[in-house]
Amino acid sequence: MENNIALSVKNLTKYFYEPETFQVLKDISFDVHKGEFLSLVGKSGSGKSTMLYVLSSMDTDYEGSLEINNVLLTGKTQNELAAFRNANIGFVFQFHYLLPEFSSLDNVMLPALKLGRKSKEEIEYDAMENLNLLGLNDQALKSANKLSGGQQQRVAIARALINNPSIIMGDEPTGNLDSKNTKIVFDIFKQLAREKGQTIITVTHDDDFAANSDLIIELQDGELLK
Repeated sequence: MENNIALSVKNLTKYFYEPETFQVLKDISFDVHKGEFLSLVGKSGSGKSTMLYVLSSMDTDYEGSLEINNVLLTGKTQNELAAFRNANIGFVFQFHYLLPEFSSLDNVMLPALKLGRKSKEEIEYDAMENLNLLGLNDQALKSANKLSGGQQQRVAIARALINNPSIIMGDEPTGNLDSKNTKIVFDIFKQLAREKGQTIITVTHDDDFAANSDLIIELQDGELLK
């Protein structure tokens, strides 16, 4: 069924032009279904992080087409894309990008305050629910710079979830974590996919992490390995 597809790319091709013309993605097509947990793997330089930025709609300089939730994003303006991202996509990076002096709770609330669809009280309630889901309700009022690395990354996930995005994208989301915290983050993603039907797309170098996800897409020299 077509409406079960969360993300669809067709004939995705991308070039870098500096210092010389180089084709980084070569005619890539695939679909990701709603509630699927996808790992993008490949050696450094294979094009996987570049592809994630195209999939996230932050990089619009490509050939081919990108659809998310049956909405064609190719050709939309930067303002339209920014509004779409804030409502539909949650991001988790290798580095947490929390505001260090802000509390965990305030960090989680920020994207929802920006979206402006709910009252501050509702957003605060949702943020506490997310922190609770991630086992961090007791850290809610602590400033982000007082948390451990694993706790900071879980706060970043709680923040990514605040607008109830249909897709969560991670760029090496466990890259700075030890094996214990990596497993915690993996289990959270698995739970979100299974229980909330959220689609997870992560770039990872971690073979165990990838092996346990639902779907693996491997890139080599900008091409999809079948």
